[in-house]
Amino acid sequence: MQGWFSKFINHKRRRFCASLVRTYREISSASVDELWQKVVDLTDVSWHPLLKSTNVPLGLVPKPGLIFQAVTRFWPIPIQIFVEKVNPKEMLSIRVLAIPGIEERVIYQVESTVCGSYLSYSVTLRGWLSPLIWSLSRPYADRVARSLIEAVEKSALPTVSGKKKSLDNSCFDF
Repeated sequence: MQGWFSKFINHKRRRFCASLVRTYREISSASVDELWQKVVDLTDVSWHPLLKSTNVPLGLVPKPGLIFQAVTRFWPIPIQIFVEKVNPKEMLSIRVLAIPGIEERVIYQVESTVCGSYLSYSVTLRGWLSPLIWSLSRPYADRVARSLIEAVEKSALPTVSGKKKSLDNSCFDF
């Protein structure tokens, strides 16, 4: 009789826990340094489709253990963000703690190859609310890596076009 009761209690203690993982990878003509500077600039999240602003002081370099708040674009809900791991110019791992019942882990990885610089954006959702949250946030998560690449390339574009104009008016104009 006790064995049945302990099985019943253990069965009641088990919770439904879903885990969803998705990785997006984009290639860029920007350098690894430019991509990394944009990823670790926690004050400028203008490229992120879900985040509006953060309370991080300007110029703060993310280090493991840093906790800060961000505000979402659509609902003015402050969420806690915890920097989990940082490998300079390689990887930034953060945990997003928005509401009970969901845990989100986001990993940004930057690598250089012969073809260009790659940016990987990996999202892992865990918890019983993850299917619902994933269905709401998936269209926005699909755009994060591409928006980050476009923001970096757009900021690098005026520099390149500025150099081109100076070459047009020089003695190398044939």
